[in-house]
Amino acid sequence: MTTYEQFYQQASHNWEFRNRYQAADRLFNAFDFGHAILYETLWAKPNAPVSELEEKKYNLLTKKVLVSPPRVPLEEAAIEVEYARLAPEAKQMFDWAHILHRQLYDVWADESIPLERKDAEIQRLIAYYKTRRDLAFSSKPKSMELMQEQPYSLAFRKQYPKFNGLIWAYHWLQIGLYEPLIIGKTSEERQAGVRATVARFWQMLENPTRTMPYQMPMTAAVAPEFSKRYEEAAIIFDNLHSMHDVVSDILANDSVPRSRKRAELMRAARLYRDDTSYVMPVDAWRTMAHHMGVENMGGPAGNFLPTLPMPTVTYGAVMTHDERTGEMTGFKYGQATGGEHAGMQQGATAGADSGKMAGMDHSKMNMPGVKDSSGARLDSMPGMDHAAMGQQTPGDTTRAMGGHMEQMMQLHMRMMNDPVISKRMMADTAMRRMMEDMMAQMPAEHRAQMKALMSEQMPSAKKAPAKARRAPRAAPKPAAKPKPADPHGGHQMTPPKPPPKKTKQDSMPGMDHSKMPGMKKP
Repeated sequence: MTTYEQFYQQASHNWEFRNRYQAADRLFNAFDFGHAILYETLWAKPNAPVSELEEKKYNLLTKKVLVSPPRVPLEEAAIEVEYARLAPEAKQMFDWAHILHRQLYDVWADESIPLERKDAEIQRLIAYYKTRRDLAFSSKPKSMELMQEQPYSLAFRKQYPKFNGLIWAYHWLQIGLYEPLIIGKTSEERQAGVRATVARFWQMLENPTRTMPYQMPMTAAVAPEFSKRYEEAAIIFDNLHSMHDVVSDILANDSVPRSRKRAELMRAARLYRDDTSYVMPVDAWRTMAHHMGVENMGGPAGNFLPTLPMPTVTYGAVMTHDERTGEMTGFKYGQATGGEHAGMQQGATAGADSGKMAGMDHSKMNMPGVKDSSGARLDSMPGMDHAAMGQQTPGDTTRAMGGHMEQMMQLHMRMMNDPVISKRMMADTAMRRMMEDMMAQMPAEHRAQMKALMSEQMPSAKKAPAKARRAPRAAPKPAAKPKPADPHGGHQMTPPKPPPKKTKQDSMPGMDHSKMPGMKKP
């Protein structure tokens, strides 16, 4: 198969984003360099140590290229020379989707286009994008099984967690920048929103991997307004970002022989273009994004708090989902550390019967089922439809308590990140003791972070040794009080007579009981 390049759809708004938002636009040029250097390294240097990407290339990107990004888009083929020869079709798919990204930014950056015309122009650009069936990603949502449950899946995030987190942060910004452009009411608000969104991206790189996204950012969660307004575009971008992960996994996984890598790349490209493979309903796609948790993706692009949201899963965790509903069904890799799925681990299935004889009615056997180790309170009225009574089930109560605890944890983490509040809290002995008690209930990684925050606020000056106190004198024992004299001492007392015994009266006097069989005279 051969492919060819295609350029922007002609329009007056082309490059408007570059003109008005230069700092953000230049970051996209750096992102292109980052993707190119990643694929080239994985393919051209298969025996390179992990540090080649995790340290050398990562530092190059985060300390030089992103800090001083290129002013114009790069010709990626000049950077990923060997990879471009291996899979030119996949490269062109990425390039074509990136052009769509940039043209959509341009529409919303152009202040001369009335709001009512922006939607029509966006739809025109999406239609133009879809004319290239050989390159266009499907506008049907693909399940996470295609990305995370293939034989080669997860290799990249496991071997290169920092670089993987960097790529996810890239993708967060690419979809997140739509929100301030759409939400902002004035040009000034849009400018401020874009600056804040870029600042949040930089915050994600402060302490890798802890501050990076723990899950692939989903457009419906990170950019909800954009996703509602341009559903097809949001789905296309999720499929684009998902395939970026797939390409990295195929190249990084040694179980895929070099002779098979192109074939696997072409298979993945075909599946992401068609409208039938691994497709899920749009509502399920939205539900899936919600269940994955926006707090695990870097948070929503807007209404930023000073600190990043607290993730509720382990880094790179893989959730399984019902493809019809999008609801989470369990974990294939990793586990939950908070939120509504707190405590669920790899291999666990949400709502699964833990009994070894699932389906057997243990109550009819006078035998208990497998002991519940969850600590949840048993239902005192099994079989009663609590929902029909407008009451919470025991499970609802447990989930509500877990969610409340998670909110309290996030609140305390944010308070501890505020230097003024945390200083006052650490100065209050009772409050500090309460914080320490609460830490015992936190997941390990959250507990470690809280300890670090508390230690930062503890006074560093050494206290002067306390002066030795003189031991207090022992108080003299009180003299024993003399016993009072016995007034009868020396007298011989006559013992009192015992009271006369009471005799039981005959309830039937005159009756000769001895003449009655079985009866005795009282």
